[in-house]
Amino acid sequence: MADGEDPHAKTRRLASVTLDNASIGRANRDVEHERAVAIYDLIEENSFNPLGDSGAGPYCLNIGLADGRLLLEITRENGAPVVQHHLSLSPLRRVVKDYFMVCESYYSAIRTASPSQIEAIDMGRRGLHNEGSELLRERLKDKIALDFGTARRLFTLVCALHWKG
Repeated sequence: MADGEDPHAKTRRLASVTLDNASIGRANRDVEHERAVAIYDLIEENSFNPLGDSGAGPYCLNIGLADGRLLLEITRENGAPVVQHHLSLSPLRRVVKDYFMVCESYYSAIRTASPSQIEAIDMGRRGLHNEGSELLRERLKDKIALDFGTARRLFTLVCALHWKG
């Protein structure tokens, strides 16, 4: 094991991620692609540890909406329940709305704008994505230990629940 490597990295991680089909709508090709890439990237590289869980992962995560709240349902690979977290979406609404507006501009720009215009819009998009990721990480700090990269990919999936495309 290399210095600085987490000895629990194989168990403090997600093995699968699903989006609740009842919570998401069909979306355009760009949005469907973003969802698939975010799930793939999240499974490939993540750091995820439900706080207070005495067992070991890896974990499975189902993300959905229930009664206007974000639902994170965590189980073990064998389906045994670990914990469910219900989070208010209110703190995320502004950044999600702003992120969607910039994403729409970005998708439009990549078809017609100059490279410098696309780059400027993409910088704004990444900045809002980072802001949303930090906000999500802050909201989960007493529930789930996760790194910034994992929070980024989770934020993409939270947005996917709202993007009816």
